[in-house]
Amino acid sequence: MLTRRQFVQIATLSMGTYFQSLQAQAIKSENAKIIVGFAPGGTADIVARRVSEKLNGHYANNVVCENKTGAGGQIAVQFVKNAVADGSTILLTPMSMLGIYPHTYKKLPYDSLLDIVAVSGAAKFDYALAIGPQVPDSVKNIADFMSWCKANPKLANFGSPASGSSPHFIGHLIGKSSDVDLRHIAYRGTQPAILELISGQIAAVVGPTGEFTQYTKSGKCRLLGTSDSQRNPFTPNIPTLKEQGFKDFNFSEWYGFFLPAGSSKETIQRLNTQIQAVLNDKDFVNGLAVSYLTPYPTTPNELAQELKNDSAKWKKIVAEIGFTPED
Repeated sequence: MLTRRQFVQIATLSMGTYFQSLQAQAIKSENAKIIVGFAPGGTADIVARRVSEKLNGHYANNVVCENKTGAGGQIAVQFVKNAVADGSTILLTPMSMLGIYPHTYKKLPYDSLLDIVAVSGAAKFDYALAIGPQVPDSVKNIADFMSWCKANPKLANFGSPASGSSPHFIGHLIGKSSDVDLRHIAYRGTQPAILELISGQIAAVVGPTGEFTQYTKSGKCRLLGTSDSQRNPFTPNIPTLKEQGFKDFNFSEWYGFFLPAGSSKETIQRLNTQIQAVLNDKDFVNGLAVSYLTPYPTTPNELAQELKNDSAKWKKIVAEIGFTPED
């Protein structure tokens, strides 16, 4: 007859073998993909590719990044919504597609609170307004740019990664606060917008600060202001919009990982655990810094609550702006 101690030892060994077997199956039998709604080269794409590299051989045998561009990131969310909820299809998205779009589109192909489930935050960042060669060198700050726009109304425009996104509204609010009719041009991600900016096709772009890095260093474009309440530690010489007279401007955003609704708690937690390890990896953190990003590890519940809070915040902002929802 087994003693209590022997029973506990055997049970512990059995459970350990069981979980080791599950982990081994996950590593050996699964291929996983991280879906991004924007073009290669942008910060979302960079985060997804760096994470996928770190997850290889740990979360799954082979983890790749796939770009599903279009509809301002909606296609990526919809793709993950319709995927099998087995942990093999992961969404990496900015908050905008989930927390702002429900208030800026009459119809969405997904419900951000019902069709996907939060796993973990990924990275935090702020935005910047950048100008290109179409704007003269005499323009040094936001006030100068607004004056130039008033003097050149046909050229007064800015690009953003998507209609209805945070950068879209930041640009809109800058123009509205300055009494300037600043025309918005939507792109499939910030990088396509920046390419038009540096080629002189558009005057300005609002996008994640880190996406301008290589172009500011080469002198192809110039940052005029950043969107958070404090200066970005990666761009300490660039004043915030708040410093330049836009008193209520305090905008930052996050990227987060999500899975299709119906994913098991075990799958969500397993992915969360793996992502936490990546976000705390020193090499990974240093890699994010190159793109002016800081890691943002959370529990699934923390990210879900953050999304609800941001959605409520932006619902109020959209109403105050008087933005008309798009189809």
